[in-house]
Amino acid sequence: MTAIAAVTALSSAAQARPGGESPRQSHRADPAGDLKLTQIQAMATHNSYHREAVLPEQKLMSQHDPNWQTLLYSHSSLPVQFERQRARGIELDVFPDPEGGLYADPLIRRQAGLPPLTDPDWKKPGFKVLHWADFDYRSTCVTLRGCLREVKEWSDSRPGHVAVPVLLELKRTDPRLEELGGAKSPPWDTAMLDALDAEIRSVFPDQETVTADDIRHRGETLEQSVLKRGWPRVRDTRGQVMFFMDNDARDIQDAYRAGGRESLQGRVLFTDSEPGRADAAFMKVNDPTGANKAAIRDLVGRGYFVRTRSDVPLEQASSGDTGMLRDALASGAQMVSTDFPVPGLAARYGSDYVAELPGDRERTVRCNPVTARRCPGGALER
Repeated sequence: MTAIAAVTALSSAAQARPGGESPRQSHRADPAGDLKLTQIQAMATHNSYHREAVLPEQKLMSQHDPNWQTLLYSHSSLPVQFERQRARGIELDVFPDPEGGLYADPLIRRQAGLPPLTDPDWKKPGFKVLHWADFDYRSTCVTLRGCLREVKEWSDSRPGHVAVPVLLELKRTDPRLEELGGAKSPPWDTAMLDALDAEIRSVFPDQETVTADDIRHRGETLEQSVLKRGWPRVRDTRGQVMFFMDNDARDIQDAYRAGGRESLQGRVLFTDSEPGRADAAFMKVNDPTGANKAAIRDLVGRGYFVRTRSDVPLEQASSGDTGMLRDALASGAQMVSTDFPVPGLAARYGSDYVAELPGDRERTVRCNPVTARRCPGGALER
């Protein structure tokens, strides 16, 4: 082998992807073609970790919360949602627990006369995943690190999947329950948000995530880069995940953007922003009905990534009405969240409601009805 040939071979090997394909070969064969992440649409799940309370706790819930029945739904484990229910997006509610054990003795569990929790994950320091501390706490994966490891294990087994959005709602404990002796969560200040980024990166290194640093160009804000050049292509982000902040409260967002990070420099999460802000790339519009459908279509048409919902507990599950689902899909929102991703989950409420992409029931992702002017034929995942 000549020296030139050897250098060429080494260069090709350095660029090769897992499986031996070079980027150019992989791109040429990619079923998504040149589609960008904003030019596809997929179903996601809402409160993806959630498991409903047991009967003794439900009895107490009914006495203290007039809307307690909206908490009566359960999701499968995260890998099952991805693999068998075709979800391509999840939502996790996160509470800070830097010393561990803060949420390990829920008030409602004690009041219901149930024995103490035995899962050791409740005692581990870090971040916990649950819906409502001391009240609605049951989860398929207790720690954020544990939840993310489940996502990563599935992702590593399916490297051809489209980039999966993970929506994080950063929560605080309920002051009413704090007064009754419940847990009191520490604040979401910049130091705690730094710790959150570090915990995510302990599972997903930067090369496995889509972040603002991957989109923003030199001399531009994040929004300017999004509006000028758009989000990355599907083919360049396969096997990756991306993290969105569900919170629209300015105190948390300002703490996250503090220290010269107005365009989310060095950050893992995309904030729920609004047009005109430096960090504007992702936006949440939960209700896609009425005038909001046109508003979402405008946002996605301009290049933003939008999350909306196809149902709210338990209105659609009780009525079977699919109007909100149709509006959500027609809006072009790239992430459409549901509590009922497969048939049968709504049967206990008296309907066959299910939120799925139209057409092929095995499809996990489709071309976006608003932004994808040319749609490649066939499945968009490989």
